[in-house]
Parts: sequence; C-alpha cells; structure tokens
Amino acid sequence: MNWRITLSFVLLCLGLLAVLARGFGSNPREVPFMLKGQAAPPFTLRALDSGMRVSLEQLKGRPAVINFWASWCGPCRSEHRILEWGAQEFGGQAQFLGVVFEDTEENAKQFLSEMGASFPQLIDQNSGVAVAYGVAGVPETYFIDAQGIIRGKHVGPIDPESLAGWIRELSASAPTAKQ
Repeated sequence: MNWRITLSFVLLCLGLLAVLARGFGSNPREVPFMLKGQAAPPFTLRALDSGMRVSLEQLKGRPAVINFWASWCGPCRSEHRILEWGAQEFGGQAQFLGVVFEDTEENAKQFLSEMGASFPQLIDQNSGVAVAYGVAGVPETYFIDAQGIIRGKHVGPIDPESLAGWIRELSASAPTAKQ
C-alpha cells in the first residue's frame, strides 16, 4: 500500500513538472491570434467628435489601421504621438481609426484635446467591438487589408518602424488598377 501512495505522488509531481515546463517555455503575455487571415468583424461606431456613424464597410477597398486605446492607459499616451505621425505620413495609404476602450467620452475627449486627433476616434460604448476583435488590453493595433482581411496585430505601444513596416505590407497587398 505504501508503494502505491509513493508511486501516485511521483506521477503527480512528474505531471505537474511537465505542465510547468511547457508553460515556462512560452511567452505568457502572448495570446494566440485566431483572427489573422480572417475577415475583420464588421462594426458601426459613433465618432467621438462629430457623432457620425462610421462602419468598417465604409473602408472596404482601402487598408485600415485600427488602434484600441484608453485615456487611463500610460502606454497609450506615448503611442498616440506615433499614431498621429503615422496618420499624417501614411494617411493616403491607409485609413487610421482609434477605438476608445473601456473609457468615458469625457476622459477620451480630454485626452485627445491634449494629444491631438488627426484621424477619426470612435467610441465602443459596451466594448462589443473590442470583444469581437479579441482585444486583451490596450493598446492594441490591428492591420486590415483593402479586402477587409485582418493581416495582423501589434500588442503594446507600436514604434514608428513597425508601423511603417505594416503600412508597406498593407500597401503591397492592396489591389492596383492592373489587377
């Protein structure tokens, strides 16, 4: 009887070690991205400044960069300057959109009055769009090609080089007049 308890304990420990070894072998912050290569979930949201309705359908035929952010998010503050630069630099190649995530309109408007808003900012009132896109936290930026397919996402604050690289990739996959 004693050897069965010892054997059970050893097997339990080995199983636990196997689970831990597998877990430590991966990045715990990296969440599998299941939407890559899929059609972007459709949405219609209200623009924060004008109240106009903006839908993903309106953007078809043009690549889109969709950034989920919040005023309470420290990394969003540093990233916003880069997105503003990107929208000014690459606005002719892709439509930039900001989506306010789990924040109040008042706080978002205050943030934008300080930081600038050269591209449309949309309010995701009940976080339905964020859930549809699988947003795990902010900031997260999604890259959608001209056909409405999600090509990738960037978790955390994006840097200018990564943003420019994504724009090049989206531009390369955009249809031309010859196609």
